[in-house]
Amino acid sequence: MSEHKCGNWIEHFPGNAKWSNAIQIVKGMAPWGAVSLREIDEVAARMASRANESDHETVWKEEWAAMARTVAAEADKADAEGRKITAGDFYMRAGNYYYSAERMIPPGEERLGYYKEAIRCYHAAVARLYPNVEHVDVPYQGKAMAAFFMKAPGVTASAPTVVVVNGMDNCKEMSVIFAGLEFAKRGFHTLAVDGPGQGETLRLRGIHGRYDYELAGAAAFDYLATRPEVDTKRIAIMGYSFGGYYAARIASFEKRYAAGVSLSAAYWDMYNWQLQAQKNRKAGKPGHANPFQWRWVMGAKDENDELEIAKKFSLAAVAGNIECPYLVTHGQTDKVIKAEEAPKLFEAIGSKNKQLKIFTAEEGGAEHAHVDDRQKGVAFAADWLVANMK
Repeated sequence: MSEHKCGNWIEHFPGNAKWSNAIQIVKGMAPWGAVSLREIDEVAARMASRANESDHETVWKEEWAAMARTVAAEADKADAEGRKITAGDFYMRAGNYYYSAERMIPPGEERLGYYKEAIRCYHAAVARLYPNVEHVDVPYQGKAMAAFFMKAPGVTASAPTVVVVNGMDNCKEMSVIFAGLEFAKRGFHTLAVDGPGQGETLRLRGIHGRYDYELAGAAAFDYLATRPEVDTKRIAIMGYSFGGYYAARIASFEKRYAAGVSLSAAYWDMYNWQLQAQKNRKAGKPGHANPFQWRWVMGAKDENDELEIAKKFSLAAVAGNIECPYLVTHGQTDKVIKAEEAPKLFEAIGSKNKQLKIFTAEEGGAEHAHVDDRQKGVAFAADWLVANMK
């Protein structure tokens, strides 16, 4: 296979894996008009000029927040003048930039403040641009998970629906755009869920992550069963990034789902992944993930608790229970979760109807959760669902 060169699209900041990975995620929203490439370039240039500063997390936060404030002010002005669609476009970009700024801030009031700004902008954008989207509560163990329900425009009969669960540092506001819009084009409704440990459900409702995500998956299905727009015989579960674990776990136990997709596999051995992350931090080796992320998402007390929780995150004993059609995708050059993890999940899945798709660097979609060409990855999954959930 020939060597494939991608310029600075993949490694925007050579030698800085955290910045490069995080800015890829921002770029990945471009196909849906949710970010501006000019604005990304401007922020990146300012960051590059400050690369010699020791506190890279502060540089990241300050530059993305500055752009978010600028774009949000333009949105507010357009809205006040009655230019609602223009305002919605600006609000969508501002929401993504605020959420990006929040990414590297440790849990606390400062991070929560940025998140609330992101939510203000995101929700203002959705209200103006996508009237077919509802902000809904999904009942869950006496509480509720926050979610968006997107109806496929023009669909009158009960329709197939995809439940989308996020990765560890993503949110329903991103999912409903990059996945929901692609599913809607094919006549699918979408329920984009901030499950336990994710987005609004973690930040504003205090519900932490858990290994037995089938409980969240069952709650999502139960909610959809109450909606007359949904064909309950054709509900699929899809998770991306770390959500690849969640989706497979749900499909292993919740047999009502008609199909499943892991849009990138998660680490097969979560315990050793977390143990190695701890060793790397102590050795001063920066990685792609924030050092506080796992503990915060899972509500762990300390490093020992982090490892005890990680031990429970295994699909080895349960993936064989998956009976529905199932798709596993991954990127050949994924730098966050190596491509070798995907066949481990695929081989363990018990379904007779299963497929493994590894996207190569030549075709695109080869980075983590296909973020270098996310539309290609999501389109592949959507087309596969159309063919396998009739």
